[in-house]
Amino acid sequence: MIFVDGVPISTDPSSQGSNALAALMEHSTLVSVSNSLKAIPERKFSVNEESSQERSKKSKWVYVFQREYATVDPALVDFVGTDEATTCVGLVIRNKQNGMASVAHMDSPNIVDMGLSQMLSLVVGQNLDAYLEVHLVGGFEDVSPNYANSRTRSKRSAKLEGYSYPLCAKIVESMCIRQEKFHIRTFFVLGHNTRRDSKGNAYPIFNGLAVETSTGSVTPSCFDRTSRCPDEIVRRIRVTASYEDPSWNGKLLETYDTQTDQYRIAPCHWTLSQKHMALSRQNFRDSEILLICSTSPSAEGPDFVNNLRRQDEFLIKHPDWRETFPMNQPRVFERADDGGWKKC
Repeated sequence: MIFVDGVPISTDPSSQGSNALAALMEHSTLVSVSNSLKAIPERKFSVNEESSQERSKKSKWVYVFQREYATVDPALVDFVGTDEATTCVGLVIRNKQNGMASVAHMDSPNIVDMGLSQMLSLVVGQNLDAYLEVHLVGGFEDVSPNYANSRTRSKRSAKLEGYSYPLCAKIVESMCIRQEKFHIRTFFVLGHNTRRDSKGNAYPIFNGLAVETSTGSVTPSCFDRTSRCPDEIVRRIRVTASYEDPSWNGKLLETYDTQTDQYRIAPCHWTLSQKHMALSRQNFRDSEILLICSTSPSAEGPDFVNNLRRQDEFLIKHPDWRETFPMNQPRVFERADDGGWKKC
């Protein structure tokens, strides 16, 4: 069930989440929160800047890549967050009673149902009456809202609804039909998270968020390469490889161990076809890579192509996944004294 200001949001089960989505987008409280969020400057996470180094001695954070999730204990972690979301959505679920918080970087409607169960397994446990604070940041109007909101659209025109709208609708639909009580605090998605240039082209306002675990406050955030640790390239490759790996069908990628404050990056199997694609992309121009590999080519960050080229270099050098995950075991990293990570 979904609540705003303690009042349940009613929905028609046959609407596939569209009625509840529209109600949330128009809710006066959530509109006010969205307007306030736009005035908040992004928090920047970096371990290279001197100020960030000083902060890192005091603060510990966990970073979540696309299709990953992490559930953190406030006694062990100060911040948990994600960024690089264009058509994806950063989802936060926090148990107000014990402070346990889970963050996921949702990239497809296909992983929402099982992904919610994964997120809630440690946040809620057996207490279905837990007060769950929920925040959504990400997704934008990657197509005209007239297509997304049309109930009479044909199957052919449905392809024009983009990526953000179906994902947001699925998240809302799944929360509506679950027994847990989801109290929506932030709903900064779709039209609320859209800015347009002078030519009318749409872009997301914010691409990421971070949760302060002690208070539950959520702020727009961005992370640089030094703060998206550990094992950045392997984790990026897992995102693509997971679509060909049946063991990950419908699941969020397991990354972080809540109890031990360790990254335990579960194995993922990639095939030789990914090496062949990496080799072929070496001949592509940056503009071609954007068009082929992104759901929102005009809205990607400046390092999108470079990140993909670094992944390709790794795949060409290490085409056998068993070299990266010997004995099909996870890659384990523990927290270092400076707040960073070191491989066990």
